[in-house]
Amino acid sequence: KHNSVLGLSAISQVRTFIIVISLFLSESSGQVVITQTPPALSVLSGGSVTIHCKASSSITGYYNYLNWYQQKPGEAPKLLIYWATERQSGVPERFTGRGSGLDYSLTISGVQAEDAADYYCGQGAHTPLT
Repeated sequence: KHNSVLGLSAISQVRTFIIVISLFLSESSGQVVITQTPPALSVLSGGSVTIHCKASSSITGYYNYLNWYQQKPGEAPKLLIYWATERQSGVPERFTGRGSGLDYSLTISGVQAEDAADYYCGQGAHTPLT
């Protein structure tokens, strides 16, 4: 049993090492790492809420930009905002994207029950995912 525990521990350490190396290579190859906050929140109907995304390096230009997506349970992600500030056709005006460079935000004003969903920011290149 002792050997099995040691073996499992060694495998866990190798996996951790591989993950750390992968993250390092990701950074060194010029890929942008984006951190979204807060991880979860709640708001009363009619209230306002803001979600933030911070990039590890600048996201600017026509071929490099930030998008916001909404995903409801059992559905594919829906594009809300592209190029950081542009509202996708059909998206209500209560959804507003702001920011440039490193810092971005999505604000939902006058929140409605139908807005309950997961929201994601993501770096885009060339054409936004629709």
